Amino acid sequence: MFSFFVYLARLKLWCNCEICQSYLTSSWSKQFDNLCDWYTHLLKNSPTQTIHVHVLGNTITANPENVEYMLKTRFENYPKGKPFSVILGDLLGRGIFNVDGELWRFQRKMARLELGRISVRSYALEIINDEIKSRLLPLLSSVEGKKDGVLDLQDVFRRFSFDSMCQLSFGLDPRCLELCLPMSEFAVSFDLASKLSAERAMTASPLIWKIKRMLNLGSEKRLREAIKVIDILAKEVIRQRRKMGFLTHKDLLSRFMRITNDDTYLRDIIISFLLAGRDTVASALTSFIWLLSNNPNVESAILVEADRVLGPNQDLTSFEQMRGLHYLQAAVYESMRLFPPIQFDSKFCQEDDVLPDGTFVKRGTRVTYHPYAMGRMEEIWGLDCLEFKPERWLKDGVFFPENPFKYPVFQAGLRVCLGKEMALVGLKSVALSLLRRFHFELVTPSPTPRFSPGLTATFCGGLPVLHVCFDAGWCRCLGGMLCSVFKVMGSWSSLTMIRSCHPDANLGIGFQAFSRSRNCLIVSFQPTNQIVKDGQGLLLLMYVKLLEFRALLSWVE
Repeated sequence: MFSFFVYLARLKLWCNCEICQSYLTSSWSKQFDNLCDWYTHLLKNSPTQTIHVHVLGNTITANPENVEYMLKTRFENYPKGKPFSVILGDLLGRGIFNVDGELWRFQRKMARLELGRISVRSYALEIINDEIKSRLLPLLSSVEGKKDGVLDLQDVFRRFSFDSMCQLSFGLDPRCLELCLPMSEFAVSFDLASKLSAERAMTASPLIWKIKRMLNLGSEKRLREAIKVIDILAKEVIRQRRKMGFLTHKDLLSRFMRITNDDTYLRDIIISFLLAGRDTVASALTSFIWLLSNNPNVESAILVEADRVLGPNQDLTSFEQMRGLHYLQAAVYESMRLFPPIQFDSKFCQEDDVLPDGTFVKRGTRVTYHPYAMGRMEEIWGLDCLEFKPERWLKDGVFFPENPFKYPVFQAGLRVCLGKEMALVGLKSVALSLLRRFHFELVTPSPTPRFSPGLTATFCGGLPVLHVCFDAGWCRCLGGMLCSVFKVMGSWSSLTMIRSCHPDANLGIGFQAFSRSRNCLIVSFQPTNQIVKDGQGLLLLMYVKLLEFRALLSWVE
């Protein structure tokens, strides 16, 4: 309690600087929908890409050199810190994401050994594929074509991720994706505990929630009750696993039980992985589908690549196949560049220090690096930094990763995410399975999403979509034909798959062709639903249109 009052005493409860006044009065919200966008604006206009929010005792940076300094060069001087550990302590206990020092090193070493095994990754892929085939695809197909066939994909992805992560972590199947069943008590309690723990970090002062916890009032009373349900189930699962034997089980709990018999430790590390895996994967999938809905040319390129690497109508079944999907990998990375699941991450400075950009950091200061803002920095990503452009990750069609300190989406340095590869497996498997079978239309299109406060990026109001199920064979055939014509035309023109704006064209597939030398539109074609119903007729009509386009090119050029 003493350390808490010391931390509180360091905070500057009032400040007349422009940034602090804007924060305290929420005047920033008049210009920006999201707090992260306001921070991005401030960081863009800072000469050092670093700002100070004095009333929060927080130094925020989007400078890659500072990020590397914090996460690698002076790692020991920037731990998670007690203020952060206390916020999540009731839920995560002494789990790997909530500790520092020797306890963190021990857990990380153990987790790295287990998560790095091929058998664990294969088991994860097996769970994901089964969840996709047996629940996710049937669910989407069941509402396709109905008048009220609107689904909140964000909610669907959260349910999918929770089912998958529970099976991987506990060997427990809560069946949340079966909408005909009520959410399990464990799932409801876990969701509530995550939400209320995140709200602790957003209170005006930590003193507020600490007093409520001491008196067992309001949100803190609900949090205590939710955590009690989580603890009861976790202890029962551990007890049953010991009783029945765990040597032959593949889930993470069983693997960790072979190493330690400390039930509290087992509970904490498994709950930690469950929290990290569920929310981050669901957030990334939500943003990815939102971006693809606004960039159908990227969606088309993903489908063309999938047919070339996997074969038409063939499912993704192995890591070898996944490694060949370079454009899909680039699209996923590009999506998380613009919309990282964890928008910012904070450490606490142990001793007085000076960052590489010259910023002085006083002992006890919270230092935050901001991946969301970093993805929007022209100095880091160029003038086209706001564009969704997977090609920036490709060299001669092959995916090349960037410096992790300019792209700290998975953290970087010694705390780099151990579950990175498994998260990418889940992301790519789900995305490809859906894109090859469904086309999604946003119910309420918007230029930018609004986010709800929380530990991970969550769309305010979810992601409601209308979707149609279709045989994508003709669409991929069309894509191949377009690519062939594009090669013939060479550098004289550009051809782009677009979203149709025709009132009867719900499928949303079309194309536009431009003359580069004249910088003008040559032809635009958007088929209606009536044409779409006849796949062969559509292909023939598109081919005729392309011939017309080539003739126009010869005239224009």
